Amino acid sequence: MLRYLKLLAVQMRISVASGMAYRADFLIEGVTSLAWMALTLLPYYVLFADRASVADWDAASGLIVIAYFLGIRGVLEGVVSPSFVDLVERIRSGAFDYVLLKPVDAQAIVSASRFEPWKIFDLLGAIALIIYAFAKKGHAPAGVDIVLGILLFVAGVLAMYALWMLCAAASFWVVRLDNLTYLLGAIFDTGRWPVHVFPRAWRLVFTFVIPIAVMTTYPAMALLGLLDAKATLATIGGALALLVISRLIWRAAIRSYTSASS
Repeated sequence: MLRYLKLLAVQMRISVASGMAYRADFLIEGVTSLAWMALTLLPYYVLFADRASVADWDAASGLIVIAYFLGIRGVLEGVVSPSFVDLVERIRSGAFDYVLLKPVDAQAIVSASRFEPWKIFDLLGAIALIIYAFAKKGHAPAGVDIVLGILLFVAGVLAMYALWMLCAAASFWVVRLDNLTYLLGAIFDTGRWPVHVFPRAWRLVFTFVIPIAVMTTYPAMALLGLLDAKATLATIGGALALLVISRLIWRAAIRSYTSASS
């Protein structure tokens, strides 16, 4: 485990150094992230402009869901998506052979192959939104709720990572996956809204088929103190189960890999 943590630290250091080599670009990307955050909030303000609540979610509570959405999206676009794009290119060119020759787990290497350090602005913006939301509510979250909120954020990140890793594994059989990634990205955008605003059939889809609710709504409910112990354990268990499934499919994909360079 220590070896993989060191590998992660090295890759992050390289990515930060690369990003800071052109500081103007780093600042421009940071401003762009803030602009995207403002565009993400625009539909929220339109929705709550003339109503006090939507599906029993008030404006401040809905803002916390958006904050989790921004945090998960920051991890997705800053860590997972760049590494996924790099993996697909390696499979196409045959450079994935060199990954398999290294004395560490191939999934660990491809998962930390590339970072976009300016996406830290998304995470900072998410934290700022949560602070603002509780200021509007007039009270701070309880200590245990903060712990659960962080724990379920990690579970949401794991669920998101597992979902995208399933796509990465599929690239060993179907190299062109652009449409699938665009579709997943479009579906993920629904995570900015509490899952309860959707009809029951779609709530089931976004909870059990494509676990968008696990990534945003349930962590927000945990931070608000609205999630019971059973739902908390089910959320964490579901994220871990999806992670195990993605690992098994990844290993099956590795066994079927035939070098493009041979």
